[in-house]
Amino acid sequence: MATRVRSFAKINLGLAIGPTRPDGYHALATVYQTIGLHDFVSVSAKLAPKTSIQLTSSHTRVPTDLTNTAWRMVETALDAMGISARVSIHIEKLLPIQGGLGAGSANAVAALIGLERELGQSLLAGDRLKIAAEIGSDVPLFLIGGTVLGLGRGEQVFPLPDLPATACVIAMPQVGVSTPKAFKDWDALHTQPSGAGIGLSLVPPASPNAGKASLTRRNPSATLERLSRAVAGVWSGPYSSGVSAAVKSPLGDLAGNPLLALVRTGIENDFEEVVFPQQSLLGDIKRILADSVHPDEQAIYASLSGSGASLFGLYSSENAAKAAQQRLTAQRVSSLPTETLPRERYWNAMFA
Repeated sequence: MATRVRSFAKINLGLAIGPTRPDGYHALATVYQTIGLHDFVSVSAKLAPKTSIQLTSSHTRVPTDLTNTAWRMVETALDAMGISARVSIHIEKLLPIQGGLGAGSANAVAALIGLERELGQSLLAGDRLKIAAEIGSDVPLFLIGGTVLGLGRGEQVFPLPDLPATACVIAMPQVGVSTPKAFKDWDALHTQPSGAGIGLSLVPPASPNAGKASLTRRNPSATLERLSRAVAGVWSGPYSSGVSAAVKSPLGDLAGNPLLALVRTGIENDFEEVVFPQQSLLGDIKRILADSVHPDEQAIYASLSGSGASLFGLYSSENAAKAAQQRLTAQRVSSLPTETLPRERYWNAMFA
């Protein structure tokens, strides 16, 4: 019988884009957060004289050859283990494709976990992370789960003290966003002919315009530094242990909540600056997620996830999340309710 693994999605709690690196990638800083929405990845594997991999999916747009991240992860892991096997992988696709939720990257990690259980062998943690980083920038975060700091091109991951489980709504508009094009548009907007960079400056929280973006003529790496400082400031003092009464309560008083503290630093997703002008619907959806005539139904935070096209809102109660879904439905925007998934729950719920 195949091993069936839940392949959980992620959102980005802020994403800062820095300058292009010598290897062609952009420097990034982001806070990843796993959520309860997921695909299912089923893996069956047996030792064999020669490795063979078969991949199928419930969705016609999912590649079923070596271009699939799950295929490449399994193939690379077997080489690293020094063994060969006959492997079958089936991806039951429930998450949107290319939606900014890391679905393909999560599938790769789920396939690895299923493979290891099937064969009764596992890679060392360091080897797992190294291989994951080779497969894709978003892949390593799913080997940690919960709240994760991502640096480098996103593949350098560091576990943060978990944020509380929080009601979440994922909006899934029927539009597409190309990540390579979004990066290209960012470069076109923020690079001058002279080579001087323009970065997205987050106004300090003490300012009455806190949380609003302004363009300044400065090195684009400064935006990474600002997000890094925001993260360091939030996970210090009472949050450094990762344990407090507020953190344990998913729907309790948010006064001491590190999520609220992080939002008050003025975090944003830099991709919104180039994606929203091209896809005005996405900006409209963010406003629907964020705003309500009833103050207790407003979002704690709403944002594009990754480069999109999915967006999310985080709420202080399930009722507020349901109200957001109703607002989206009234505008004929598809959405799904979920919640953020702390690290322990992420791993405890992995096997279906």
